Amino acid sequence: MRAQIRHDAMAFAEEKSTAGAPIPRGRAALDTPLGTLSVTVHNRMAPVERVWRQLESDPWNSLHQGYDWCHAWVETHGNPLAIVEGRLNGESAFLLPLEVERHYFARSAQFIGSAFTNFNSGLFSAAFRRCAEDFSSEGLQTLLMEALRGHADLLSLSNVPLDWRGERHPLAALPHIRNQNASFQLALGSNMDETIQSLNAKSRRKKYRAQIRKLEAAGGFDHIRPIPQSEQQALLETFFRQKAARFATGGLPNVFQPAETQAFFHLLLESDRGSSDVPLELHAIRLKGEHEGKIAAIAGLSRKGDHVICQFGSIDESLLPDASPGELLFWLVIERSALTGAALFDFGIGDQDYKRRWCTMKSEHHDILVPLRPAGHVAAMTHRSVTRTKSLIKGNAHLYALIQRLRAQGTIAPAARSED
Repeated sequence: MRAQIRHDAMAFAEEKSTAGAPIPRGRAALDTPLGTLSVTVHNRMAPVERVWRQLESDPWNSLHQGYDWCHAWVETHGNPLAIVEGRLNGESAFLLPLEVERHYFARSAQFIGSAFTNFNSGLFSAAFRRCAEDFSSEGLQTLLMEALRGHADLLSLSNVPLDWRGERHPLAALPHIRNQNASFQLALGSNMDETIQSLNAKSRRKKYRAQIRKLEAAGGFDHIRPIPQSEQQALLETFFRQKAARFATGGLPNVFQPAETQAFFHLLLESDRGSSDVPLELHAIRLKGEHEGKIAAIAGLSRKGDHVICQFGSIDESLLPDASPGELLFWLVIERSALTGAALFDFGIGDQDYKRRWCTMKSEHHDILVPLRPAGHVAAMTHRSVTRTKSLIKGNAHLYALIQRLRAQGTIAPAARSED
């Protein structure tokens, strides 16, 4: 079926900004055998908060597209928004929370806060996911292009798992490329014994007991769990200091250094509504004895239903490195997640040795790329070329190790240093 896009009389309706000035928004509709699929692009979050929170309650949808997560980013960064609301026969079908950033010569419409998201799905109703395959991919692509063309040059949705929890992603038929990074997960049992059965359980327990003995010999430790806001905020500042030292040692740029990034994470801590879904909570190993009060390791976790994601972690390399406090903290937070009913512990994107030691599952991610204007075609080709190059490098262990050594030695120019 060829796409037949129609523009309603309100194709470019206007919202009122807080200052009273009109804000244009795109709107387009597609007539299909299943009914009318329409999309509207909003430039503010507030008008769609009710629909947003309704869709985010579905456990299939990523917590990174949740209202509170996106609101914290928008409040601290202020990029133009292009929030795509889809409705099928008048009923809420999906929401793509997008912001627009300029990358060199092109404007990219991407998921809000993409720089710090580990898994992006967008927000889709269960009913729409069930019938998504019945829509023409050409029609859906053209519909998004018509609605977003006035806002950006390229629709770029990164780190999207095309298969997630037994379901195919509703946008899987759109043009995409496999991301150079996968994510790593561990399936959880009802307790730690069940959880580590799929690993080398005997070796794991032996290592855990050795870590405990070493820390007890130095005076012991406390596992700091969710604590009052003021202490959480202070612990976050400690994380920023530890991470800055770690990046400096590795010759890497500190992605947590910008003031707006730090403000975003501070605001996330304040977004906890006391429910089982938590945007961000901090855990830490605090030492006793000769290192009384010192923080040896920190982990930042998010939870959506039975899915726990480790957003970040840090260690103080000067404090009892032989005891591996960072590894011990992973054991403690994984155990707590299992005991509180979580089914999946997610270490996020990026291939690192410690993730492979813990994880039994690997999820491929893809980047969906839909050019909206001529500049977007060039940007999409550039994105594909860069991604293929990164994948080639990461697929060659010797070449990747060489680049890592050069980066650590400071041989690679600062502008070229990044996690990839």
